[in-house]
Amino acid sequence: MSPDDAVYMFANALRSVSWLALVLIAPGLLVGLLISIIQAATQVTEQTLSFLPRLLITLLTLSLSMHWLVQELSAIFNDFFVAIVNSQ
Repeated sequence: MSPDDAVYMFANALRSVSWLALVLIAPGLLVGLLISIIQAATQVTEQTLSFLPRLLITLLTLSLSMHWLVQELSAIFNDFFVAIVNSQ
């Protein structure tokens, strides 16, 4: 495997993992922002109020996107193993 191939594979893996993390983190961030806006408008300063909705949204997102997440991770590892085998 050439250094250019290794850099390409590393960049591709980093990009894919970033997308995977974004899919899981973004819905929780949006729900947290919405709840923070509601708390600021109603002047309710309870810290634990936003935890349960963010947790539920994150679990729902995880359960709905798990198939896609596993496929993406499998594709990354498959590319790595194919490149290792082909370089020998």
